[in-house]
Amino acid sequence: MSELLARMLAPVELREPWFLLAALAALPIYIWARRPPGRLTFSSLRLLPARPTWRARTSFVPAALLALSAVGLAVALAGPRVPDRRGEVKREGIAIMMVVDVSGSMRALDLSTPDKERTRLDAVVDVFDDFVAGKDGLPGRPNDAIGLISFAGYADTRSPLTLDHDNLVAISRSLEIVRDRDEDGTALGDGLGLAVERLRESRARSRVAILLTDGVSNAGTDAPLDSAKLAKKYGIKVYTIGTGTNGLAPVRIEDPASGRSFLRQTMVEIDEDTLRAIADQTGGAYFRATDAGGLRQVYRQIDQLERSELQGEKWRQYREQFAGPLALGLLLAVLGLVGEATVWRRLP
Repeated sequence: MSELLARMLAPVELREPWFLLAALAALPIYIWARRPPGRLTFSSLRLLPARPTWRARTSFVPAALLALSAVGLAVALAGPRVPDRRGEVKREGIAIMMVVDVSGSMRALDLSTPDKERTRLDAVVDVFDDFVAGKDGLPGRPNDAIGLISFAGYADTRSPLTLDHDNLVAISRSLEIVRDRDEDGTALGDGLGLAVERLRESRARSRVAILLTDGVSNAGTDAPLDSAKLAKKYGIKVYTIGTGTNGLAPVRIEDPASGRSFLRQTMVEIDEDTLRAIADQTGGAYFRATDAGGLRQVYRQIDQLERSELQGEKWRQYREQFAGPLALGLLLAVLGLVGEATVWRRLP
């Protein structure tokens, strides 16, 4: 029984514990309620009952009820409450548009891990998902609106800015490297220009584009530096990432005749000068990632650079419990006063 009571009372907190001092008034109230109402003079003790009646033996009850009512009211004033749940203060997040290269060169396998063969796009998607949801040293971005754009020969919005990160991750995992030669290429300026168009509509206090590519701009209608000027005009910061090795990289090729696959070294070139110029012009930064670990480290740095400031990080919701002690205190006071005026009425 005592263990059950302890579990019931354990989570109870008091909003104003100093009001419990009001319970000390119980003793003066009891003494005051027990004071003699007056004196009567009897000519003989024979007029009094030989033995005390039950009313006389329990005459302390009204005073005790009034004293206990003071305790109940003191507890109610102290504000007992039970913590219901915890949560985070809602804060204004950052708008982030991820711009990912899905051109044919993203088939290169130089970002594979020792235990798994992965294309560059596979590695990029894995780290992006951890960046959004939080995993393996990345805290996640639960308060940020994040969107996704892919580009090869042309740019395409895969997801507008959204807080539905589960759906965003599912969309990112559906990205595929282009197979049609007519759609291949690296429309770097078009991808960044589309990101600027999506971000300028956002009312977030900070707007960021993360542009990831492994090639040189050779398609599209917008020049990369013209899109960078547009980003600067709207106060959009661009972080650029050059992904993969610069030079020969292994690519898995399938033989359509035999169905067998083999590795072939393919020349890959990254236009680092243009990526640096885009980042410098918009107030961002350029990063180089030559392996899977380096790519994850790049996202860690970006994650530290772009963080919302938080004030009053945690809040707790309570269920107020003062009604019970208040009702009990009032009930005891009423019973004490009624009892003193009726059952335990004393005459002077």
